[in-house]
Amino acid sequence: MNNNRRDFLKLSGLAALGGSAKWEIKDLATSMQVEQGKQVFNMSGYAAPKIETVRIGFIGLGNRGSGAITRVNRIDGVKTIAVCDIRKEKTDAALNALGKMGIQPIVYTEKEEAWKAMCDRPDIDLIYIATPWHLHTPMAVYAMKQGKHVAVEVPAATTLEECWQLVETSEKTKKHCMMLENCCYDFFELLTLNMARQGYFGEIIHAEGAYLHDLLDHNFTQSTYYQSWRLKENLRNGNLYPTHGLGPICQLLDINRGDQMDYLVSTSTNDFSMHPRAVELAAKDPFYQQFTNKSFRGNMNTTTIRTVKGKTMMVQHDVSTPRPYSRIHLLSGTKGMAVKYPDTKISDHHHNWISAAEMAELEKKYAPPIVAKIGELAKQIGGHGGMDFMMDWRLIDCLRNGLPLDQNVYDAAAWSSIGPLSEISVKNRSRAMNVPDFTRGSWKANAPVDITLAQGGTTGVKAQK
Repeated sequence: MNNNRRDFLKLSGLAALGGSAKWEIKDLATSMQVEQGKQVFNMSGYAAPKIETVRIGFIGLGNRGSGAITRVNRIDGVKTIAVCDIRKEKTDAALNALGKMGIQPIVYTEKEEAWKAMCDRPDIDLIYIATPWHLHTPMAVYAMKQGKHVAVEVPAATTLEECWQLVETSEKTKKHCMMLENCCYDFFELLTLNMARQGYFGEIIHAEGAYLHDLLDHNFTQSTYYQSWRLKENLRNGNLYPTHGLGPICQLLDINRGDQMDYLVSTSTNDFSMHPRAVELAAKDPFYQQFTNKSFRGNMNTTTIRTVKGKTMMVQHDVSTPRPYSRIHLLSGTKGMAVKYPDTKISDHHHNWISAAEMAELEKKYAPPIVAKIGELAKQIGGHGGMDFMMDWRLIDCLRNGLPLDQNVYDAAAWSSIGPLSEISVKNRSRAMNVPDFTRGSWKANAPVDITLAQGGTTGVKAQK
């Protein structure tokens, strides 16, 4: 990491606080380092050499990884070389699932750093990471240094220091680091992106996203997350999981490719459910006693972001109250708007929601090429309704055709950075926090994400055995 840092207080927006500032020294070291200097190499638009057969190693075979191994292996031009999980029962289950597909990978298991031995293999092109959050950056950085492209689950990083590690390593190694933000490939999100590109909504001036998903029972069930890692993450107070809602609207606003997130403010409610649940369970199970003297994050976090070009975004996070699932996905432009939850609706300049028949016509007229090509097949193969498979297929197709990825390391860093930045803002009475420019200025000329399939789109899908 370049040691030539900009002044923390000046860039963080805390300079005016004087003696009332509540930031802690650890924020300087782990959460708020801002890089100064020139970009080593621009990974936006970078096309790595073609890989005819993408040889993959999977790390993490739990909730996300167990589905990924079978989905990815339905794609032509893929070969699974190895799988890794510290739990032997997970690698055994993976072997059983892949065995039914005629695949027999090498297994790495039962040792804390078995994944490193897998990354060291010279016969792997891509490392696919689906582990607990705190392992994402260390694994991704190590894999890139071993000459591997990386696909890493969300969020890619939990501190700004980690965000910069990802950026610097990707630039120096010229290896892709894609965060697996599957919601960018959901059908309505892709539809609105294509419509926006063709001017249907006019100039988009505001967008909203969220992750509103009641996980209270899951977090307090020891069998759901290995060693209750996700419950422990909730001891941080901020927007801990921003990218599902944020990723699609960043693409709508061409963030990192024509515009840039400038600063944010973040506010959290108190916690009204997590600590009471810990106390309730501790009375029956000693395991939960470790949480009875802890402070959990506020139930609802609302973070607002302003871009350099004067657009705004609102991103919410609530995983501990009983509300229906929603990512909101709202966009507002000078000629119309769209919203996904609780119902998919589009408004035109007449200020009315269009009819179901008109919606069907729009879906037909503006169907994104990727949806037209593999959308129905993706729904059959699955993964959150098919968006996971479209994401995996697009990743492999880009690698096989030597094309830039839809999501690059700057997206991984910028979208993930909202987590630690929101934490510091909440801690300091919702003070404005500058969002680092991980592109170091190249956002002004970077091309928008290509959604045309004008290049590539040549990768097939294997029939189910």
